[in-house]
Amino acid sequence: MIDSTPNPSFSLTLRLQIPNRVGMLASVTQAIASCGGTLGQIDLVERTRSQAIRDLSVDAYSTAQAEAIVQAVRALPEIEVINVYDRTFNLHRGGKISVNSRIPLKSQDDLAMAYTPGVGRVCLAIARDPEQVYSLTIKQNTVAIVTDGSAVLELGNLGAAGALPVMEGKATIFKEFAGINAFPICLATQDTQAIIATVKKIAPVFGGIDLEDIAAPHCFEIERRLRQELDIPVFHGNQQGTAIATLAALTNALKLVNKSITEVRIVINGAGAAGVAIARLLKKAGAAHILMCDSKGILSTQRQDLPAQKQEFAVSQMGTLAGALVGTDIFIGVSAPGILTRDMVRSMAKNPIVMAMANPIPEIQPELVNNDVAVIATGRSDYSNQIDSILAFPGVFRGALDCRATTITTMMCLEAAQAIASLVAPTELNREHIIPSIFDARVVPTVAAAVQRAARQEGIARC
Repeated sequence: MIDSTPNPSFSLTLRLQIPNRVGMLASVTQAIASCGGTLGQIDLVERTRSQAIRDLSVDAYSTAQAEAIVQAVRALPEIEVINVYDRTFNLHRGGKISVNSRIPLKSQDDLAMAYTPGVGRVCLAIARDPEQVYSLTIKQNTVAIVTDGSAVLELGNLGAAGALPVMEGKATIFKEFAGINAFPICLATQDTQAIIATVKKIAPVFGGIDLEDIAAPHCFEIERRLRQELDIPVFHGNQQGTAIATLAALTNALKLVNKSITEVRIVINGAGAAGVAIARLLKKAGAAHILMCDSKGILSTQRQDLPAQKQEFAVSQMGTLAGALVGTDIFIGVSAPGILTRDMVRSMAKNPIVMAMANPIPEIQPELVNNDVAVIATGRSDYSNQIDSILAFPGVFRGALDCRATTITTMMCLEAAQAIASLVAPTELNREHIIPSIFDARVVPTVAAAVQRAARQEGIARC
């Protein structure tokens, strides 16, 4: 199934030389529209009496459609295509992050203090009192983003190099949203024990570890062991981050339909890292009726193919996703595009809530069931109610680093979810607005404050 909605991830800039006559620019915009493209910004680069050079930004929905748009413009008489830029690739050229010095080095004195010989005194001070590493180095505000590239977005096992652009993006988000220095650590191994050993060896540099895009089931063991053996926060963005955002959205959606989390029936489709983390957090929040499905149907005790993390949610019932959904209040999808049908949605209970979070193409396109549901949410930014881990992980780490928490607990995650949900005031809450925007400047400080409170209540804050 291909989503035919143009979006910025397939955006182009066309630099065109256009005769400076009435109607010529209109012919270009008509050609773009005829191919299904969406016109964005138009910039005038240069103009003379006879011609103009303009940059046109255009959104498409696929590489093939983008090429069709370019060819349609090239076919126009008197229009010269000077250049075509893929805006997404241009944004990534040279990488998205850099390391900048916090202090200027303008004299011999500066160098003597920042480096040798003066730095030796600081090294000795830390050796005598290791706690000073937090106040005298970057450790206090630095996170390692660790991956083995085994489960990159929904693209699969791309390896360490293939994962690097995503990890750079995460580092950018940490810095821009929470002021945290984060650095990608893309490991050239997918061996569980090797990953654990490597992260333990590099941990002295970092105040926290963010695990990303590591496939199930070994992601569970990696997280468990690192939490057990390190004294700094370890957080799995794909797991806990998505779970926190999902619980926040569900909390407000349930207010709209006047249902209780303790009573509703929930079906989660997708039993990987994110699905299991969501189910665990919802249970801690009071959910008592959860059915989980994978590509083979309901996780049943009668199946012999379930690894440990799936056995945790196995039930006696057998069946398909379609059967599981009959009479269900909530569908949560972290699975695959197009697997949910309109008939399945119509078989759900009155005022159903659908969270179709497969990305970039959801389990069902919102426009297909908008009139059949009380609330629909996705993981995409071009629909309302975007559920994204960005709402969670910057604030969680900001709070954990600021109080020097030794770990990330379930209570901290529950409090983070409630903090996010609280940012949608009762007067603002509606079916199109159950969760704040990821660009809402209140999110990070509100989540950070909630995380710090929880850490102090649990006695795991060191300052």
